[in-house]
Amino acid sequence: MTEAPARLAGCCAVVTGAASGIGRATVLALAGNGARVVANDQDAEGLAETAELAAGARAAVRVVAGDAADEALVRELVATSVAAHGGLGFAFANAGIVQSLASVLDLEAGDWDALLRVNLVGTFLLVKHAARHMVEHGGGSIACTASVAALRAGAGPAHYAASKAAIVSLVQSAASQLGGRGVRVNAICPGLIETGMTRPVFELARAKGTEARLGQLNPLRRAGRAEEVAEVALFLAGEASSYVNGQAIVVDGGLSASLPFVPGRLW
Repeated sequence: MTEAPARLAGCCAVVTGAASGIGRATVLALAGNGARVVANDQDAEGLAETAELAAGARAAVRVVAGDAADEALVRELVATSVAAHGGLGFAFANAGIVQSLASVLDLEAGDWDALLRVNLVGTFLLVKHAARHMVEHGGGSIACTASVAALRAGAGPAHYAASKAAIVSLVQSAASQLGGRGVRVNAICPGLIETGMTRPVFELARAKGTEARLGQLNPLRRAGRAEEVAEVALFLAGEASSYVNGQAIVVDGGLSASLPFVPGRLW
């Protein structure tokens, strides 16, 4: 029996924030489906672990450590994909930070500067440079990690939520401005997923014996897995999503589908 061709055979991809969580899961999903991947993160050690996991699955991943909000580095990511793999068909702007959990009364201007630089400017830079290449070489797909915090309050501090809402707006603007050029741009809005950023929340819950309560407010009554978000990125990378553009795809177990209520009080 002839083996079925890999789902993304021939696809060349760049993924930022790839040292852990959603980024790592996406690198492994892409590579496992035949894509050739350039993975980036500031965490060189975690990035190397991602590459080792990919190698264990017999998938080669090229790593480029560095700051995803540095324009020279972003240019290097695109150039590395082109030089090492022959092109760039999918870019996933996933790098992000949260840092301070202070309220709007206590956040400082510096908190905003640092977070917006990574979350928003870094995302913009990959959209810009990936799209430039794609426009000149027959098109492609770009995905950006936003958050349910972009859609409703209560899923993160104000500066984080604002940065993620701006990513959704950036995606819509980019999709519109790139119209007719063969480039699709979409956002993914994860809910509660265990990543490097959220790990302290999960570890605290485990220490207190309350892990089962994580995600209890969404209809699936559980937290999500990074691999579940990676599957959405995988969908956006391939031809199955060829008519999906300018969207914010929510992956939150149904949390944002309803207004708050006390389970069991209405039905």
